[in-house]
Amino acid sequence: MQLTYFGHSAFQIETNGTTLLFDPFITNNPHTEGVVTADDLEPDVILLTHAHGDHWGDTLDIATRTGAQLVANFEIINYANNQGHENGQPMNTGGAWDFAWGRVTQTFARHSSSFPDGTYGGHPNGFIVEVEGKTIYNTGDTDPFSEMAWIGEDYDVDLLLLPIGDCFTMGPAGSLRAIRMVQPKLTVPLHFDTFPLIEVDTDAWAQQTQDAGFAAQVMAPGETLDL
Repeated sequence: MQLTYFGHSAFQIETNGTTLLFDPFITNNPHTEGVVTADDLEPDVILLTHAHGDHWGDTLDIATRTGAQLVANFEIINYANNQGHENGQPMNTGGAWDFAWGRVTQTFARHSSSFPDGTYGGHPNGFIVEVEGKTIYNTGDTDPFSEMAWIGEDYDVDLLLLPIGDCFTMGPAGSLRAIRMVQPKLTVPLHFDTFPLIEVDTDAWAQQTQDAGFAAQVMAPGETLDL
């Protein structure tokens, strides 16, 4: 199983002959220039945490071209259906679904959600993905919340993906609180340095996380990681 990071909150997991793509903000993402284009991606499944433009991004174009199944909250699936994409699996906070390739649980996220055209995007979410004997928790855009401790108790999290850019989400200090609750084997940060408002010292973040006793890896756009 391999994870590839495309910058901001976009990443891909290749597993069991299935390609999962998360929050595909590719076009107009300064991190993807010279790394990848939306047309390069051929996912089987797109998982979307919420409807903001820097996450919705190229979702509809990629899904229409590839026929990929879209996994998201009920409102996002309805929106995609109205745009002509009918291959969707609606979910909502706390619900789980078994796919042929693995199991997904949709988690709470403390944020907001609306499409670029102003349409309400439902409640934002994160995802717990169980696949190939591994557990990956993508928090989505959020602040730490106390129920993360339940996730740490109920799951043996191999990989935690969480924002550190501050301003619109948790920053480095908040991320460490979340990491302590989840107790992951490895943490990879998301949602940082894309725009001036979310620039952060990633070296300091990684050192702070390691000093607290947790493994951390900052990935560059286009970099891959074997899980």
